[in-house]
Amino acid sequence: TSTRPPDRHPAMTETRSRQVIIAGAGIAGLTAALAFAERGLSVKVFEQAPRLEAAGAGIQLSPNATRILRQLGALDRLAARAIRPEAVVLKDASSLRELARVPMGQAGEDRWRAPYLVAHRADVQAALLSRVSEQPAISLATGARVIGIAIDTSGVTATVEAEGRTVEARGDLLVGADGVWSSIRALLASQESGFANSRFSGELAWRSTVAADSAAGRIFSTLGAGDCVTTFLHSGFHMVAYPVSGGEAFNLVAFTRGERIAEGWSGHADPAILSGAMRGTAPALLRLAKEAAPWIAWPIHTVEQRQWTTPRSVALIGDAAHAMTPFAAQGAVMAIEDAAVLASAVADFPGDPAQSLAVWENLRRPRIAKVARRGALNRLAWHATGPVAIARNLFVAARGPRKLASDLDWLYGWEQPKIVRR
Repeated sequence: TSTRPPDRHPAMTETRSRQVIIAGAGIAGLTAALAFAERGLSVKVFEQAPRLEAAGAGIQLSPNATRILRQLGALDRLAARAIRPEAVVLKDASSLRELARVPMGQAGEDRWRAPYLVAHRADVQAALLSRVSEQPAISLATGARVIGIAIDTSGVTATVEAEGRTVEARGDLLVGADGVWSSIRALLASQESGFANSRFSGELAWRSTVAADSAAGRIFSTLGAGDCVTTFLHSGFHMVAYPVSGGEAFNLVAFTRGERIAEGWSGHADPAILSGAMRGTAPALLRLAKEAAPWIAWPIHTVEQRQWTTPRSVALIGDAAHAMTPFAAQGAVMAIEDAAVLASAVADFPGDPAQSLAVWENLRRPRIAKVARRGALNRLAWHATGPVAIARNLFVAARGPRKLASDLDWLYGWEQPKIVRR
């Protein structure tokens, strides 16, 4: 008996001779599946978790991501649960004074031709899954883990363990979309030395989601942040807060320095780390932190930008390739961009897989590096103290909302490049 996932429409699938295997059914993997199917390729997605459960809480989707989701037919599925914030706001955590405001809402959509949205990760994944379920070219298997990779001149064979048995899946390309602790990257690293390991960044993300009608939700509303993405700045921490789930809840995430905890998404850390980092902040913000407890600590791991592909048959995308700190709010967004550009490159060079992967890497590496630098700069600025903090406040005040928005044109205004064959 085979554990091969059933094709939903075998007759249609037989016309698609090119096969893509994707490991991971998170945002990166599902977006990649849709992008490849749109370009006429058959896709098999293997997810090692027995059930698809979205890790994390809130997610920011800037216009460079929502533009792609719209093209793939997934944005409409998300609209009912997502929130379109009116602005991205920086506030001083001690005084709650507004330091800067970047217009979003309709002004941002007019500027970047796509909306800036915030949503719960579960809602984003549900929207993608809804769209995937309509695609006869995509099959999806859960409880299926890729445990071996064999590459030859004509493609790649993935050995998959599912329901206590192993099967082989043959494809032209294997995409590792399985996150910062990627098993695909680990398998490749065991064969070649160029693939990086993940490493703990020294930062902890403290997460909580509170109901809008809870005590914490009411305190949050008094901070004037109910319709915005608000970042509260302090030398010892910063907190990002925004509404999710159609406005029924608020997502809170605070970032502090901390010791390595669990080799996984969440773990237990001493709450005193967070409360200590928040000393000297506004009383309302302290009350919010107390009412929002318990907080779950998430260790932030990164992956150095080293090798992302084999010469012709395997590509890592998103966090599996280049996990970065979240201080530009672009981790998932870069995975969405990766998926769309990779599908285009593979489709545009049908007889030359090595060229398609080389083109994709050449397009993506400068972009990823620039976004990572922006995240590092943000962290430095947001945790500034003394004269540096004063200079930061003067700078953003002088720029004003319009110029601060124009500073983001390179990031939010990005559109998928046209790939020209030479």
